[in-house]
Amino acid sequence: MSTPAPGKPVYNVKNPFIAKVKKAYDLSGPGAPKNTRHYEIDLSGSGLEYTPGDSLAVQPQNDPALVDDMIQVLGFTGEEIVTHPKTAAQVPIRQALIEGSLITEVDNKLIKAIIEKTNGQTLLADMNTPETKQALKDYLWGRFVIDLLIENPDAKFEPAEFMACLKKLNIRLYSISSSQKAHPEEVHLTIATVKYTSHGRERGGVASTFLAERITPETPIPVFVNHGKGFRLPEPEEETPVIMIGPGTGIAPFRAFVEERKATGAKGKAWLFFGEVSEKTCFFYKDEFDGYLADGTLTKLTTAWSRDQAEKIYVQHKMLENSAEIFAWLQQGAIVYVCGDAARMAVDVDKALHTIIENEGSMTPEQAVEYMTAFKDAKRYRRDVY
Repeated sequence: MSTPAPGKPVYNVKNPFIAKVKKAYDLSGPGAPKNTRHYEIDLSGSGLEYTPGDSLAVQPQNDPALVDDMIQVLGFTGEEIVTHPKTAAQVPIRQALIEGSLITEVDNKLIKAIIEKTNGQTLLADMNTPETKQALKDYLWGRFVIDLLIENPDAKFEPAEFMACLKKLNIRLYSISSSQKAHPEEVHLTIATVKYTSHGRERGGVASTFLAERITPETPIPVFVNHGKGFRLPEPEEETPVIMIGPGTGIAPFRAFVEERKATGAKGKAWLFFGEVSEKTCFFYKDEFDGYLADGTLTKLTTAWSRDQAEKIYVQHKMLENSAEIFAWLQQGAIVYVCGDAARMAVDVDKALHTIIENEGSMTPEQAVEYMTAFKDAKRYRRDVY
């Protein structure tokens, strides 16, 4: 990470830059299974610098309606004075809960407090043992703090005591989807709005719904840049080919990569794999990528639409379809970048790469593993997965 120039403010979790959203719009069309949005955040006057591959840290706020429901269940007015978890200032509990406390996940301190206050007469007591760890995890899935309060009405709290049972509301990190060379005073984000129903209540992701539903152009948004390390493009003058695999919102850093390549006149070939549910509703940044294909910034664009046909097609299937060409690029020194879901997509992409190397390189499984190990050691396999 570069050292800030003398006199330049250093922004971090304790001293974020207070930004505002200049522009936001839907990337997903009518009928899309989820809402994905593009945000353009104004950095004017901040001096903040970022590189494609970095993330933006955003400090969200909780949904005031959820906080109000919780305060009602607790029997508070909302005006009780408590210590703010972030600033240590004395503020009304409603403000402290909106700005500083994690209320969409249950901390073990709250579970212990409820067990104590109900003299063990709670379902939680039976599950709070080392042997029933998984049962407790399953029970807590999809439950917020309010659910435990509703299910355990005999557990009564004082305001300060209740605040001590909650974790702090931390920042959320989002892959930056813009090049600063293309947008000097802005940073762009590509975010899916998380919404679901569980245990009879509508739920939402704290940060994604904060940005999608609860901000205006005047809302202050505390942000700072979280600098990446290995997730970087080769130098523009290098002939190194790049293969970018980013389904869904995993497209974010690769939009930044392609903008950067355009701005710097990068020489190497570039191949982008993008996948989503349907071409009609989820082809994010289609016009931009078509333009980059036309002007040569992108060499190839390969798409996978999982629900546009009877069988589900994902990016790993498209990789296998193009295995000979992918292997040829690898042999030419290509760097492979992967961004997105760690649990499934990244695993499937990894398997596809092994298969391609084994088949196209006429290798045994053991030789393919050796090839991949050398590939990783050479820092040519770079992943930003979550």
